[in-house]
Amino acid sequence: MHFDLTDEQRDIQRLVRDFADQEVRPVAAELDREHRFPYEIVAKLGELGLMGMPYPQEYGGGGTDNLSYAIAIEELARVDSSVAITVAAHTSLGTWPIYAFGSEEQRQRYLPDLCSGRKLWAFGLTEPEGGSDAGNVRTTARLEGGEWVIDGAKQFITNSGTDISGGVTITARTGEGEISNIIVERGTPGYTVEPPYRKMGWNASDTHPLAFDGCRVPEANLLGPRGQGFKQFLQTLDGGRIGVAALGVGLAQGALDEALAYAKERRAFGQPISKFQTIQAKLADLATEIEAARLLTYKAAILKDRKRPFTLTAAQAKLKTGRLAVRAAEEAVQIHGGYGYIEEYPVCRFYRDAKILTIGEGTDEVQQMVIARALGA
Repeated sequence: MHFDLTDEQRDIQRLVRDFADQEVRPVAAELDREHRFPYEIVAKLGELGLMGMPYPQEYGGGGTDNLSYAIAIEELARVDSSVAITVAAHTSLGTWPIYAFGSEEQRQRYLPDLCSGRKLWAFGLTEPEGGSDAGNVRTTARLEGGEWVIDGAKQFITNSGTDISGGVTITARTGEGEISNIIVERGTPGYTVEPPYRKMGWNASDTHPLAFDGCRVPEANLLGPRGQGFKQFLQTLDGGRIGVAALGVGLAQGALDEALAYAKERRAFGQPISKFQTIQAKLADLATEIEAARLLTYKAAILKDRKRPFTLTAAQAKLKTGRLAVRAAEEAVQIHGGYGYIEEYPVCRFYRDAKILTIGEGTDEVQQMVIARALGA
């Protein structure tokens, strides 16, 4: 066992860190304030090969390992979570099912545009009455004249309404006790992207409800064998949790960075507040917790790279990092005092962005269920 990154992984870390500092940081507050999707940034990420990192080069991907992908998400989230979740949702949730379960024809048709970032893809699982009960799928798809006819609704779907959104892979009931995944391209009649949500955070990220009313797609749009949708989306969620865990580590690290810098500059009672034992304790505890969370997240990514079971570790990482991100953002605001409550300072945005990490990609309670089951409880 060793804890050193390879030269390639360090190069990716430096590349993404520099990009985040030079391209994302200067515009992050403005994008958040204006609720504006970062088209220019996504295009540049695509040019750098960061929109399809863990996919084979034959499909236009970067051919990197999953640990490199987690490192990249962490570095983006250190500066801005909206950009980080745009990449993570596209890579882990949108692109991965097509690569993992799609036919070679489907891979050739969709992956080159997705890996290049020319198009984004979404994954439609959550429904208005389903929530954390992922198996409670009400959307239906019936075969009629060689086409799937889809009726239903999805909610909280990331990357579904931008100008470069190519479509969505949805879960639907295709028979009694049978769930399948089906590809629906944007512009298909009967597929409606509803107005975006007004959110607490992730304001530069794209999130919409979707509606399907007699939406017809070719029978060949079935993703993998019929009736395998439940198994497919559970595997998709496992991988997605690595990306969200990396996002939590990055947000927590960014909050700590901001808190430390402010504490070294802010003076009270004749000295920087970083010299006070109470502030030092906060900073020390956060640094320790972040390092532990980072190692847990990296372990999940390494297990996936080695094709070993990683469901438990991914759930643990997601649970740990989400809670840590909330705490780190809160402590950073506290260290900033009144300024932490002002939008001029990044920690205010971090505070709003953090809470969703205990909810999205499976709530904390769902992660606890996954972990307890793995323990045999």
